Amino acid sequence: MKVAILGCGFMGGSLAAALRSGSLATSITGYDLDPAVTQRGVELDLLDASAASPAQAVQGADLVVLAAPVGSMPELMADIAGSLGPATIVTDLGSSKAEVVQAARRLLGPAFARFVPAHPIAGGERSGLEAAQPDLFQGRTVLITPESETRADAVERVEQLWRSSGATIVHMEAAQHDRVLASVSHLPHLLAFAVVAHIAGQPDAQAKLSIAGPGFRDFTRIAASSPTLWRDIAMANRDAIGSELRGLIALLQQVDRALTAGDARSIEEMFERASATRRRLGGSQSGQ
Repeated sequence: MKVAILGCGFMGGSLAAALRSGSLATSITGYDLDPAVTQRGVELDLLDASAASPAQAVQGADLVVLAAPVGSMPELMADIAGSLGPATIVTDLGSSKAEVVQAARRLLGPAFARFVPAHPIAGGERSGLEAAQPDLFQGRTVLITPESETRADAVERVEQLWRSSGATIVHMEAAQHDRVLASVSHLPHLLAFAVVAHIAGQPDAQAKLSIAGPGFRDFTRIAASSPTLWRDIAMANRDAIGSELRGLIALLQQVDRALTAGDARSIEEMFERASATRRRLGGSQSGQ
């Protein structure tokens, strides 16, 4: 299988590493806005070739993986649509799905039937090709959100790739994906960024941060993630995130009223509900 990966950051690089370590591809061609990235990928033996353009990267490819930030995907789709082979399968790694699917429907033409929207729940705050991990997807979940037009053989091919990389597959609709991820991924990232930005804007920020303990570091770890990546996710899924955010604001307002009234019982009940829920969750996957 000849694979083209468009966007060779941490996620795209880790997929290339997984393909390489599992001998899952006969060749891997990479494209990135920064040519030095894909050249480095060749040096690290993660890539076989570095393409000068998206269209060049996909020529002769059996599988094309869109691994760029979701805000960049429509432009990539427009660039490659005329260069895709009649049997080329296209998939993505995007953390939001509805807008990506809409763009694919609009821009990929006949290849839309071979577009398999996917989202591996993996990653974290790391970035860059140099940080790529071949075992990143081992034991992780990959969400697949096919449309009614999506060909079954294309879905099966993409699922085989992820299973061979150690992942398990879950199917859901794109809109459901975006609602769920807004709650359990996008909102937590927004909060981590907001808390750190709030403290950073205070006159005594350095004094506070210098004594921050492990609880603060655990809670805000994901605020070290790529701002560009998460800007694109926030904008692409802004309706679902906004709904979750308004619900959280309403809860925080209740907490504020309870604090003002000295209502310790209401505070404790909320803490108990959250604590019990988190204990049942146990260990969790890091990622988007």
